[in-house]
Parts: sequence; structure tokens; C-alpha cells
Amino acid sequence: MLGCVIHGQGDLRVDELPVPSPGPGQALVAVRYGGVCGSDLHYWRHGGVGDFRLREPMVLGHEVVGTVVSYGAGADGPAPGTPVAVHPATPCGACPECLEGRSNVCRDTRYLGSAARTPHVQGGFAARFVVPAGQLRALPAGLDLRRAALAEPLSVALHAVRRAGDVAGRHVLVTGAGPIGCLVVAAARAAGAARITVTDLLPRALSYAVAAGADAVVRADDPDDPAWPAEVDVAVEASGVAAGLDTCLRLVRRGAVVVQLGMLPPGRSPFAGNLLVSREIELRGAFRFGAEFDDALALLAAEPAFDQLVSAVVPVREAESAFALAADRSRSCKVLLDFAS
Repeated sequence: MLGCVIHGQGDLRVDELPVPSPGPGQALVAVRYGGVCGSDLHYWRHGGVGDFRLREPMVLGHEVVGTVVSYGAGADGPAPGTPVAVHPATPCGACPECLEGRSNVCRDTRYLGSAARTPHVQGGFAARFVVPAGQLRALPAGLDLRRAALAEPLSVALHAVRRAGDVAGRHVLVTGAGPIGCLVVAAARAAGAARITVTDLLPRALSYAVAAGADAVVRADDPDDPAWPAEVDVAVEASGVAAGLDTCLRLVRRGAVVVQLGMLPPGRSPFAGNLLVSREIELRGAFRFGAEFDDALALLAAEPAFDQLVSAVVPVREAESAFALAADRSRSCKVLLDFAS
């Protein structure tokens, strides 16, 4: 079978891999689509994500959907042939964070396609792969596999919005209109935000934000853009650059919440820390997700407009061109790999 394997910085290959067999407690899934995530792009371009560096070849991918093939001993779940989405995290269930109900920051989790531990956790960008059966989610009625491929990044967005607190009736600022930023827009809209403003450098990215439900979009490099708000009630930083965080801190009202969702570059990042003090701003991190995965599937089933955020579907044999397209935000939003062939 074909799999998308990263061997090192700039060394992405479509390799022939052996078809796995499910072990005890595992399910074998026939993958149909895999979404190319920003972390996949970081492994390809930089050989790592933040402080997580590649030390061995790794199958990429954690945004995967497909159909159940079979189960290993003692495993149970949706019947073979059922369309499913795969929750990518296997938390330990025993650390203080897991016991407090915060498994998304589990200190010993296993996450598909991650170099956070060695041996690395192999991902789901392969025609067949095995996963703990408890991580399968049967798709709700009316949700097809193509749209369901957005479940993982939408879960990230839902978690970030929940970290912001109650956004109902509020003006929300989102800095960064990449795939995650656009899904934050959709999540904030679903949570009842009264107005959503999005900033980005690229007109094409901002057009996707409008499709996701933004009320106003702003060119981040144009201080005279009339769409700049004087003040907002809450902000989500989804660009992963220090300038975006600075914008959030300067535009939220006193006593407001800023959520840092975008992964900043490794090392130290400057920010306007005095504003946290003088305005009593709360700065909160948002990392991955937990139970939001099921909520994401329900939201996707209810809203066909999410289809507009899938900008391209590329055969897995052309994985490198798919990654190049996904990295060019002037041409794409969410790019999917197609494993059907």
C-alpha cells in the first residue's frame, strides 16, 4: 500500500508500506481522505514542529477519515464498512491532567503523526492503518467523508473558542485566516458571537474567512483599513506569529481574554506583557482538544457550508504537490490527500 512518509527536512516520499494487521483492541481502517495540517507542513519544511524534531522516518497525518475494515482480538466498534472519523489522541488516562479531565494536555499522550516522543507515533497518511478501536467515531447521518475530514481541525477551533469563555453576543477578533483561523470563525459563529473580525495579509485567505462566516476582514498590513475595530470583546490568535498576538493584546478591551492558538516559533517570542498588567487581560493557551471531536462531527453534519473550505483534493501519489499547494495560502485553504487509488 502507499503511505506518505517524512524522512527528514524537505524529504517527503510516497513509499510502499506493508499492510498492517490489527492487534488486540485495535481496528484496521481503510483511509479515504487525509487533511494536510500546518504541523505536517512544518515537518516537511523544517524537520520538526516547535520543539518536536524528527529523529526517524514517520508516516504523517492526523486528520484522517475512512471506513472500518476489521478488528483485532477483544476490539469492538462500528461495523466493518462503516464510514468513520479517527480521533488522533491516545491519552494515558493516569496523569494529573487526565484525572482532572484535561486529557488534551496529557503529559504522556500518543498523537498520530507526532515526533513528540521516540519512537515517533506513526500517522494515518496510509491506505490502511491501525488505531485503538475506541478512537473511531461513526459519522452522523448526512455527513460524507470529504467534509468529515475537517473534524480534527474543527475540534481544535471549538476548543479554542471554549477556552475564550462565553462568546455569545460578543465581538470576536481572529488573527490569521488559515484553515484553523477560518474554522475558529465557524466555531465562534456556532457559539453565538455577534460579530467576528478576521485579519490576515492575504486577500485569498480573507475570502475563505468570509465564507466561514466573518462579518469583517482586515488587511493586517494596512493600518488605514477602515474595517479595523476600535475594540473587541475577545480575541483568538491563530496565525502563530508574534505580530498577531500583539494585535490581539492591543485591541481587546480591558479585562478581556486572549487565546493563543497558533503555535509560535520555537524559543522566546516577544509580546506586550505590560498590557496584561495594566488592562488585566487574561492570556490563555489552547492546545488540541478532547470531547470537542464529537461536537465537531455534529456541527459538520448540520452545515454544508464547510465544503467551501476544502480547496483541493489531491491523489496521494502527488503528495509533494499537495503539500506545496497547502503551504501556499494565496492558492488554498484546506487540502486533502485522496487515498482511494
